[in-house]
Amino acid sequence: MARTMDADERRAFLLEGTRTAKLATTRADGSPHVAPVWFLLDGDDVVCTTWHESVKAKSLRRDPRVALTVDDPTPPYAFVIVEGTATISEDPEELVAWST
Repeated sequence: MARTMDADERRAFLLEGTRTAKLATTRADGSPHVAPVWFLLDGDDVVCTTWHESVKAKSLRRDPRVALTVDDPTPPYAFVIVEGTATISEDPEELVAWST
């Protein structure tokens, strides 16, 4: 039977091991774009890095609305969906910290 995780359980799930997320953005023509991304948590923020000319980056500059899904494909199966508004940082210090 499915159940909803509370905030602490969602955070623990996102912090557990190395998982690949699926990031959904909206292309210029309105169609969805979903890409696998690695992520980390920085406080309450989910952080991903990408090339500044990627489809993700271009889409986020135009429309910062995102949905991110992280799942565990093994029984008993679980997933977390995060919806929100992305911010883009081009601060070199932040980029180095997040990419290492």
